[in-house]
Amino acid sequence: MSNASIQAPVPGVFYRRPAPDQPPFKEAGDSVAVGEVIGLVEVMKTFYEVKAEQAGTITEFLVENEGAVTAGQVLASLTSA
Repeated sequence: MSNASIQAPVPGVFYRRPAPDQPPFKEAGDSVAVGEVIGLVEVMKTFYEVKAEQAGTITEFLVENEGAVTAGQVLASLTSA
């Protein structure tokens, strides 16, 4: 197993849910496939999808929902086989 991370593509506000009344895209312990969306980053009313670049299991989210992020900041860590 190896450790990897999912990073913010741009600076902005990180959202773990597609909408306030929706469940999170993913939770810690969930598996992800390459290209699967784990959250959104909003910049000036534009939303960018945050996608997993490799398959694995999310071990933890390092940023809270609606937390401010910088480009390249680690949002979540994952383990892959």
